[in-house]
Amino acid sequence: MTRVPNPSAGDPSARARWTRIGLWLVGATMAYNSIEAIVGIWSGIAAGSVALVGFGLDSVIEIIAAGALLWRLNLEAGGASHEAIESGERRVERIVGATFLLLAVYVTAQACWALWTREAPAESLVGIVLAVASLVIMPLVAWGKLRAAAAIGSTALRAEARETLACSYLSFTLLAGLLANSIAGWGWADSVAALLMVPWLLKEAAEGLRGEEGED
Repeated sequence: MTRVPNPSAGDPSARARWTRIGLWLVGATMAYNSIEAIVGIWSGIAAGSVALVGFGLDSVIEIIAAGALLWRLNLEAGGASHEAIESGERRVERIVGATFLLLAVYVTAQACWALWTREAPAESLVGIVLAVASLVIMPLVAWGKLRAAAAIGSTALRAEARETLACSYLSFTLLAGLLANSIAGWGWADSVAALLMVPWLLKEAAEGLRGEEGED
């Protein structure tokens, strides 16, 4: 299993600080995704948009992954043994891998259905604002998680950070689809862009379920 380099291994205070930062970021992700899920599903139903409803459901998948990470980081913050932390790390990696798989299935099904029915994303101001907010917030949160993951040597946190980046990409495809449909009538644009991400999602799912993470 390829582990994230751990520059804080010899500095317990630095490791504890980055663990607290990781806890805060993962907790913030859960809170934001809860809002994202409610707004996405509500605005999607109001606008009759499968894409927006699906975006809200994707947030639910990410809440599951963040919840698992919160448990793992609480183990470390609570002073659990090295063996307990390693066991929790492997368990969370598998959970995150499973959520990547669910995300890949969702993206494929939703995009193929939209292409088959030629259903263009409905025009929705709330949806556009939600997509823009996620595009601004999620990359910053993911960057912070990646730094924390490197500091404490957690591949599970790193994998969950990459799922946060996947959320950013989905926000981009949602926004591109809404704008492309509104401006040029290209209702298929977001579905095609989303499908391009599926191979990467499946790769992340396989590595997580095996309990390993590949090199960047």
